[in-house]
Amino acid sequence: MPFTCLLLVVNLLFLWGYSGAVRGRTKIAINPEDAAQFGGELRDSDPPEVARVLRAHRNAESAIYPFLLLGLVYVLIGGGLKLASALFAIFVAARYAHSFTYLKALQPWRTISFLIGGLAMIALLLDIAWLLLSR
Repeated sequence: MPFTCLLLVVNLLFLWGYSGAVRGRTKIAINPEDAAQFGGELRDSDPPEVARVLRAHRNAESAIYPFLLLGLVYVLIGGGLKLASALFAIFVAARYAHSFTYLKALQPWRTISFLIGGLAMIALLLDIAWLLLSR
């Protein structure tokens, strides 16, 4: 679980930092103080390339946080190491693939990677329910 957590947080931190890098390349600011400080053009909304990175980041957050909580619960209730290792690896790989395909606008791969990660999370949830109900 610690390595899974580390990898998923690295994914989030990358997207967080990448959004700033893309914003800097566009020279467009949505806050007056940023436009004044960095000499960018002030607009009411983010340019499309920044908005895409921010959507990818929000999507990653909405999947990663619940998975981390479920993973912690799974470990705390004594879930099996083999299943945990497989599900954690599948989820991490799917989330990295999803972030990449989201940033590159690659369909249907973005949807496929999202579904694989979602199925791993559902499998983890079901095993937690099974473990709790069989006590």
